[in-house]
This record gives sequence, C-alpha cells and structure tokens, in this order.
Amino acid sequence: MANKAYKFRLYPTQEQEQLLAKTFGCVRFVYNKMLSEQKETYEQFKDDKETLKKQKFPTPAKYKEEFAWLKEVDSLALANAQLNLQKAYKNFFSGRAEFPKFKNRKARQSYTTNVVNGNIMLLDGYIKLPKLKLVKMKQHREIPSHHIIKSCTVSRTKTGKYYVSILTEYEHQPVPKEVQAVVGIDFSMNGLFVDSEEGKTANYPRFYRQALEKLAKEQRILSRRKKGSNRWHKQRLKVAKLHERIANQRKDFLHKESHKLSKQYDCVVIEDLNMKGMSQALNFGKSVADNAWGMFTTFLQYKLEEQGKKIIKIDKWFPSSKTCSCCGQVKESLSLSERIFHCECGFVADRDWNASINVKHEGLRLLA
Repeated sequence: MANKAYKFRLYPTQEQEQLLAKTFGCVRFVYNKMLSEQKETYEQFKDDKETLKKQKFPTPAKYKEEFAWLKEVDSLALANAQLNLQKAYKNFFSGRAEFPKFKNRKARQSYTTNVVNGNIMLLDGYIKLPKLKLVKMKQHREIPSHHIIKSCTVSRTKTGKYYVSILTEYEHQPVPKEVQAVVGIDFSMNGLFVDSEEGKTANYPRFYRQALEKLAKEQRILSRRKKGSNRWHKQRLKVAKLHERIANQRKDFLHKESHKLSKQYDCVVIEDLNMKGMSQALNFGKSVADNAWGMFTTFLQYKLEEQGKKIIKIDKWFPSSKTCSCCGQVKESLSLSERIFHCECGFVADRDWNASINVKHEGLRLLA
C-alpha cells in the first residue's frame, strides 16, 4: 500500500471561517494544555524513567467539562493534536528531537481530521468536512477512483487563504525499471544544479534575490507602522503576499525541473549534502535557502520512485570537486574561487561539470 496527498484551495463562507478559526484555536489550546501536564509529570519523574513510562497520557475529553466550548469543534481534530504530541514526545525520548515546545498564534494554523462513517466526502465542487458540512473547493485535478481517502488536513496561510490536503491510500507496486539512462547532478549555488551529460545548469531564477529590494522596501514600511493598527495589518498582508509569491514560484520551478529529470532518466545520482551546515559554515545562508535543494531532492525522489526508478545518494564527504573525472587523480586542495578545474593530465573543465561527472561515476559504482 502507498500514500499520496492532494492539495486543493478552499473557499469557506464567513460562518465556516469563524468555525475554522475556533478549531485552530481549540487544537492549539488542547495541545498546550496536554503539554503543560506532561511537562509537570516529566519534571516530577525525570530521574525515575520506569515510573515516567507508566504515567498515563492526558486526553482531550478530560478538558471538555471545564471548557465546554471545546465541544463546538471537530473531536477528531483534538484527538489528532494528542497524537501529534505523543509523536513529539516519542521523538524526544528516542533522541531524534528536542523537548516539545508550546504552540503560539504565530505558528502554522492547521488541523487534521480522519474519515469515520463517511464524514468526509468529495462532491461536485465541494468537500464535506466534519462540523463544517459542505465547503466550496477548487478541485484542479481528479483523485483516481481506486484511491481511498484516509484523512484531511485543513490549513490557513498568513495571507488568509485556506487549503485542504487530502491523504489517500492505494495499492501501488511499481515495477522496477531497467537502469539504462543515468545522470549525475552536482549542487550549484548559482543555477541549482549542473548535470553530468552536457554540463547544463537548471538556470534557477533565484526568486528571493529578485524580490529582495521590493521585500526590503515593504518590510521597512511595516516597521514604521504602529503594531496592531489597521495600517499595520494591511502592510503585514502585503509582506506576507510577497513571501507567499516567492515560495510558490520556487515550488513551481522545482516541481517542473524534478519532473523533467524523472521522465528523462532511469537513475539520478546526487550528493547527500548537509545544507544547514553549508549555509552556516560558508555564510551562504540566503543563497542556500533560496535554492531549496532539500525540497528539490524530496520532489525528485518521490517522482522517480512512483515510476519504479532510482535515486542514489552518495556520501557528502566524497571528493567530487577535487577529483579529476578524466584520470581520477585527487587534488590536495581546491579553493571555492577556482571555478575552472585544471588537472596535471591536461584535462580542463568547469568545476561543477567535473564534479557532476564524478558524482555519476560514483553512483554507477554503487549501482554495480
């Protein structure tokens, strides 16, 4: 069985918007209440791990008597808040994450609800959701009939737009494709990546850099407004819309580039890079964040796997830039300012193209 999510724009009525705002608030309230209790329990028994494990986890139902307004919203949304907190705790105790933090109003506004007895249904131009009933929806693509809806996540953006992400489950056993066409791609700060076949770059437009001047101007105006005033809210919305546009442009570009690669090649070889470390160590924070390499590799991976194709991630310490793709000799040092690779054997090539060829060779070695 496999899962796939479909995201659509929602157009709720004014009454539905009020109920959605209540639901977001109640989910956040219940999450923080349960976290507060768990934090007290943890502080009390943190030295006695066996007793700590036996402590029962609080449930949303216990708060409904004291806070009657919790009954107005979808109970499954509150139940999912509990599950999310339990997952956060599990990650903390396994060492995968920090101790769970309280949620504030600035956090992402969303909640998840599950399918129970046909409470969620897709109708012509509408989606039926618990408590909300029929909500107008822009369904720009069809969900295949063999996909079974499991849950829905309703979210609101900073600009006031509503979306629903519909998680489906379906039987999917992709037939592994015979690997014939292989490409190696090397991360490039300017063009996103360089491929090993012709040394072509993705020519990433650097949307954030393009909008930087306009963004700085609008944020400067916002800083001069009185916080909480009508003019401040109007300006805040302008800044949020700019950020949203940049994010949408970036996502659209990355989807299209990853789609091209997944259609053209049977196997794509990339480096397993630590982008956070790279941005901090080399002071390339804005450029690295603008490229969104992590998002690109995620898109590429699921698009390849859906078709039974492969993605190979090679070790981040593999010296792809220092190795000569012609004779295999490894240079002792190579500064970032050297954009043309020169080897003693006479081989001369663009630094990133040379690296992408080495990435491909290493991928073929691992494949074999």
